[in-house]
Amino acid sequence: MAGLSVNEMTTYRWSFEEDVTRYRDAGIEAIGVWRQKLTDFGEDRALGLLAQSGLKVSNLLWAGGFTGSDGHSYQEGLADAREALHLAAALKTSHLIVYSGARNGHTQNHVRRLFKGALGELLPLAEQLQIFLDVEPMHAGCAEEWTFLTSLDEALSLVDSVGSPFLKLAFDTYHFGHDPRIVEQIGILAPHIGIVHLADGKGPPDREQNRHCLGEGDVPLPGIVKALKQAGYDGYYDVELIGEEIERCNYRQLLRRSKRVFEQWLVA
Repeated sequence: MAGLSVNEMTTYRWSFEEDVTRYRDAGIEAIGVWRQKLTDFGEDRALGLLAQSGLKVSNLLWAGGFTGSDGHSYQEGLADAREALHLAAALKTSHLIVYSGARNGHTQNHVRRLFKGALGELLPLAEQLQIFLDVEPMHAGCAEEWTFLTSLDEALSLVDSVGSPFLKLAFDTYHFGHDPRIVEQIGILAPHIGIVHLADGKGPPDREQNRHCLGEGDVPLPGIVKALKQAGYDGYYDVELIGEEIERCNYRQLLRRSKRVFEQWLVA
């Protein structure tokens, strides 16, 4: 049964403790954990707090950067990703978000080989821990520092070429929901989607991400949710809202609104 999650990126100003407590109080069933907040709070304390709260963890953000674009070596990126996999297991989540890293001056073929090589090294551990690696492509307008994968077709091709049941897609509606073909493509994408990051927006991304509250942009979210449901997707919808519009929001109201709107779409 599909469920609603809220990502800690959404409530940027709150601490990890505030996120857990206030998500629970708002009736949110799951949390998308941001590693930075968890680390700031302390891993052992965070695990204990989550266990007390009853919140499930929908996905863990993030691991990656295997191209050297963030100043870390390939091996350092792998070591960090292995650490993230063990953390995901401790959190009892089945999904770790993975970014390839930027192109960083490499040829397209070489950067693809680097990423496939990293995935090949990580997947045995992922399978052992029963964690899905969810590769996240991004819209070209804001992908430069994060990934060379800037289309769903490109990302799906890579996932297919690796051929592991533990390699999935993270589908972000803000990045690709403005494509007029998106609802029609859902049937093909759905079996490969590990997690949906749910966000609205007014126009495609352009450098800075400026997401909007659910239902306040022009992404056809009701149609996307309906198509995913019809295609058999039963994973989490993780509300991930960032940008100037969200920074001005009252977070408590944002949680209530997100829950109400999503539940309306789910039963439509």
